[in-house]
Amino acid sequence: MALELADPRDQEFLLFEVFDGASVSETEKFAAYNERTSKMLLKEARNLAVKEILPTNKLADVENGHPDGLKLENGKVFVPPSFHEPYKNYCEGGWIAMMDEEEWGGQGMPHLLAMACGELFTGANCAFLMYPGLTHGAGNIIYAFGTDKQKETYLRNLWSGKWGGTMCLTEANAGSDVGALETTAKLNDDGTYTISGTKIFISGGDSDLVENIVHPVLARIEGEPAGTKGVSLFLVPKIRVNEDGSLGEANDVETVGIEEKMGIHGNATCTLAFGSKGNCIGELIGEKNRGMKYMFLMMNEARQGVALQGLGFQSASYANAVDYAKERIQGPNLLDAFNPDPVKVSIIHHPDVRRQLLLMKSYVDGCRYLIYYLSRCFDLGTLAETPEEKEKWDGIIELLTPIAKAYATDKAVEVASSGVQIYGGYGFIEEYPQAQHYRDAKITCIYEGTNGIQAMDLLGRKLGMKKGKPLMDLMGEVMATIEKAKNAGLPEMADKLQEALNKVGDCAMHMGKTAMSDKIMDAFGTATIFLEICGDMCMAWAHADRAAVATQKLESAKKRDIPFYQGQIETAKFFYDMLLPAAMGRMDAVKNTTASVMAMPEAGFASK
Repeated sequence: MALELADPRDQEFLLFEVFDGASVSETEKFAAYNERTSKMLLKEARNLAVKEILPTNKLADVENGHPDGLKLENGKVFVPPSFHEPYKNYCEGGWIAMMDEEEWGGQGMPHLLAMACGELFTGANCAFLMYPGLTHGAGNIIYAFGTDKQKETYLRNLWSGKWGGTMCLTEANAGSDVGALETTAKLNDDGTYTISGTKIFISGGDSDLVENIVHPVLARIEGEPAGTKGVSLFLVPKIRVNEDGSLGEANDVETVGIEEKMGIHGNATCTLAFGSKGNCIGELIGEKNRGMKYMFLMMNEARQGVALQGLGFQSASYANAVDYAKERIQGPNLLDAFNPDPVKVSIIHHPDVRRQLLLMKSYVDGCRYLIYYLSRCFDLGTLAETPEEKEKWDGIIELLTPIAKAYATDKAVEVASSGVQIYGGYGFIEEYPQAQHYRDAKITCIYEGTNGIQAMDLLGRKLGMKKGKPLMDLMGEVMATIEKAKNAGLPEMADKLQEALNKVGDCAMHMGKTAMSDKIMDAFGTATIFLEICGDMCMAWAHADRAAVATQKLESAKKRDIPFYQGQIETAKFFYDMLLPAAMGRMDAVKNTTASVMAMPEAGFASK
């Protein structure tokens, strides 16, 4: 049975038919990325993902200490041996810095195309992709806020994959409450800082894939204010870098442990001790006490990346489920059940299996649209001709980031669960791929800000940002799709999307007012459900847009494309018939703003 990743036809449908991604080649910045070149790059990404990265996924999914898994020996992490050759080829292909400037080793690729390639890579092996993914994020911080010297010292080494990078925020007593961190920085006479503290849950905190690892570390300079206002950001290399760029002596950064986790076993989740011998040196990035602002650049990139991870788990689990359902012979067709000698059929002919596959497809297709749309906004912002236009796309990105991160990852767990279910008992057996997708997917709901924090961010910060302009801009984008659906001959779908949009708008106003009243705690008690309905509305928007394009394309479609376009329309109808009504009910629930969450006595949750 073939193991596939994202549907190549669907990727190209979004890239070139829905979002007209090749049109960016008409600009000077993206002139090299016409449709032909983009398809060639996507094919190269798929080959690397399927032939080299995907086979490592199962090999690395073992307990720590296994010969094919992670090992920590004498303070050094050894990644699964199978990772080394794909990592070398990934780096040589320039995939770490797909979207970045060629001056620093990037490919200058449009975000939309890079997102499609990224879906393939992360769907093949999320644990593997976290190493170069975090390295890119560390480099992005240096590119945005570092000095010229810091860029020259670190950036090419990071974006080439020669060195690795991390993101060091979390401490034992400072998880989501980053301002409670205890890591300190003491100014030295030469302008550097002595760093002292311990960070936990550091993904890719150490590995033998690279010569050096550069840690962006949040710490408080001695004497600076408590809370996030006094937090600064420092570059702390594992091995010090000499003036000529060569590697020097060890920098008193010690890996003291790696976690045994529920999933993503191939990624080293480390506890790092900085300065246990009093000799850890770091460089300040940017201005002091602005560390949280700087780190949010990396965190927002990471949250969008985690949304992509969620999509990768969804699309891989769905592809496996479709393949299995087509090949697994079990029982007769229901219409033939009373035949004395019925012919057994593949399970894709059974109604409930088809329902589960359509459920999975609804979320995979919808989340792919949402995440690709988010990347398209980056391209439109990059090409914007006026500050106002750029502000529009930047605002939509800010608004959609918590929705995409939380919704796509929650649905990843749901879709992966359905993927296990379709395999039946075999889905629960580790010999098959679905159990691993289910286990691996759960972390995406937790790291880079739990999904509850994404809901708080949406309600507390993003909803009222710039007096609600990003929300109004996004609603304007949905309104354009409503008109598109009407023009495509889908008036009923357009009307239902309009109703959902109006209801979400009403819920947003209600939630905003409630959050500013004496019922603020009740509002935040409903914030996660509010984020979910925003995601539901985005799914309805996605399917209406997909169905509108498919309906128009059907008129002149080649024979081989007809089932694909019909599938788009039927998937949209399924979402509108079966899933949107439940979402509309949740919208009513949000407007009720239950007081029970906060009224519940603490002792009422459980008796001793």
